[in-house]
Amino acid sequence: MTTTAQAQGSEGRKARPDHLGHVIFITAAAAMGGFLFGYDSSVINGAVEAIRGRYDIGSAALAQVVAIALIGSAIGAATAGRIADRIGRIRVMQIAALLFTVSAVGSALPFALWDLAMWRVLGGIGIGMASVIGPAYIAEVAPPAYRGRLASFQQAAIVIGIAVSQLVNYGILNLADGDQRGTIAGLEAWQWMLGVMVIPAVLYGLLSFAIPESPRFLISVGRIDRAKEVLKEVEGKAVDLDVRVDEIEQAMRSEHKSTFKDLMGGRFGLLPVVWIGVGLSVFQQLVGINVAFYYSSTLWQSVGVDPSGSFFYSFTTSIINILGTVIAMIFVDKIGRKPLALIGSIGMAISLALVAWAFSANLVDGKLPHTQGLVALVAAHAFVLFFALSWGVVVWVLLGEMFPNKLRAAALGVAASAQWIANWAITASFPSLSDWNLSGTYVIYTAFAVLSIPFILKWVPETKGKALEEMG
Repeated sequence: MTTTAQAQGSEGRKARPDHLGHVIFITAAAAMGGFLFGYDSSVINGAVEAIRGRYDIGSAALAQVVAIALIGSAIGAATAGRIADRIGRIRVMQIAALLFTVSAVGSALPFALWDLAMWRVLGGIGIGMASVIGPAYIAEVAPPAYRGRLASFQQAAIVIGIAVSQLVNYGILNLADGDQRGTIAGLEAWQWMLGVMVIPAVLYGLLSFAIPESPRFLISVGRIDRAKEVLKEVEGKAVDLDVRVDEIEQAMRSEHKSTFKDLMGGRFGLLPVVWIGVGLSVFQQLVGINVAFYYSSTLWQSVGVDPSGSFFYSFTTSIINILGTVIAMIFVDKIGRKPLALIGSIGMAISLALVAWAFSANLVDGKLPHTQGLVALVAAHAFVLFFALSWGVVVWVLLGEMFPNKLRAAALGVAASAQWIANWAITASFPSLSDWNLSGTYVIYTAFAVLSIPFILKWVPETKGKALEEMG
């Protein structure tokens, strides 16, 4: 490729797409998997205590029912990249949608505890696949100048899914007169909470038929003309399509189908860039963010808040989550990935430390003292805000951008699997840890938030404004 052609390609990448609205629609449709991810991850929040009562189980068994979906997620995340390389990104979305749909119906109509757990694992596989294919697809179709903002659609969809699930749970609880096991049309309230997910699952499947396949996949299977059509759709007429195809083909010629073996070779087994991806994924979970979404109703009830109030606080937390995500979407391409992550880590560390202090107080008549209760409520919301405006978005953007083309699919799978395993560890351990010492549990989360600061400063790369072909 000539220097002139390279310059034209570079200028074209900076151009505004002719149909930015269409690009946004494509991105939003792909990010619908993120909506399901958020919805399914958080909807269990409203069912935790009802499942405990229905099946008469303790904290350890309850934690496994809540967390077992994450094992399926790790499986889905580990396999999605390779499957997508074989059959395409769109087909993987459709498989995930089908798994979501079946899981929603099965979870709403279980006949035993093991049956409920099985359906949650199946849904988890769908979540894991969506967690990998969404960011990868968006990174491949988004124009470089807009990629950070469009990639953040995945996290925006996740937080909207969380908020909608909490609003739906709150509405169902009120229909059941505040009783999570109250009957509505022959089913208990918690069953409706889990079953309603069938609606967005079907919508995700339908939307997957309305968006184009990734141009990189199309080129990989020899469908060059169709790839050019998609590139013209998403990058605009100003882009030299021959140059863009040549860029992608050159990048693909220098790579092969990535496998786990390709990720090996560093001092500690994996290549350094893969360890950074794993570190990002693990730190994102070890600060305890999903405790706020899986257990917040139970958490607030444990310090004296009534069920209706605890569901309301779960909803307000999810609104704060959306607000933080909007802030991140505005600034991720303006100030960069690293500064945003650093701001978030500092804010999370302070907020979590305040929560730990508040929960160290002795309960009075089953409730926290007024001052500690107020601090706990404000700091818990602040923690979610700082997470959402930083790590919630930045990690997904970085994982879609930071790996060299020759490693991307396999590295994404490993990083996403690590994220699900860390998520499982936090989710499965929280009920028992909180029974041991709720304040001490938040001290642990605070420590991880503090440790994330030197990790960002020393190892995390800045990917702002770079084309995918420039990585590595």
